[in-house]
Amino acid sequence: MGLLIFLLVIIAIVVGCVLVRNNIVRHHNATVRAWSDVASYERQKVKILDALQPLVEQYSAFEKGTLEKVTELRQNIMSLNMKTADVSQLQRIEALNRELIQNLNIVVENYPELKANEIYLRMMNEIDEQNENVGAAITIFNRNVELFNNHIQIFPNNIINTMTLGKKAIRPFRDSTTLQNFDYRPNF
Repeated sequence: MGLLIFLLVIIAIVVGCVLVRNNIVRHHNATVRAWSDVASYERQKVKILDALQPLVEQYSAFEKGTLEKVTELRQNIMSLNMKTADVSQLQRIEALNRELIQNLNIVVENYPELKANEIYLRMMNEIDEQNENVGAAITIFNRNVELFNNHIQIFPNNIINTMTLGKKAIRPFRDSTTLQNFDYRPNF
């Protein structure tokens, strides 16, 4: 009878460890998928930027900087790695995106007839929509990062992770430019 109880306890521990390990893998995969979504939405911007480029060229012969920013943003988005979460690269892309939008607004001020161009307006709406999609994807990514990091850091999951998978905590996306505009700093 004692041997049976001992075997049942061992089996319960093994099953528990397998369940914890599988949950760590599940959370890690969800985080990887969320990062891929962020990268996919960023890449969708490339299609819009490709169409925007000739339009900007047409209206802004003197606005070479805007065209260069369109090209730089496109290249940065295309180099975004879907396999690994490079949060610092995503931060650079988002900063370039903000700078491009500001430059495009300057182009519109200098070329008022551009405001009447339906193609330009449609593209700007698409860029706004893609920016919203990226923002939503980043929010989902950060939630998955939080779930994954919590899952590998709580006891006994941290022991099982160290012994079986060795997964490291993932850094969430933070927009340092936006954070600088807040007066409030939580005391974590």
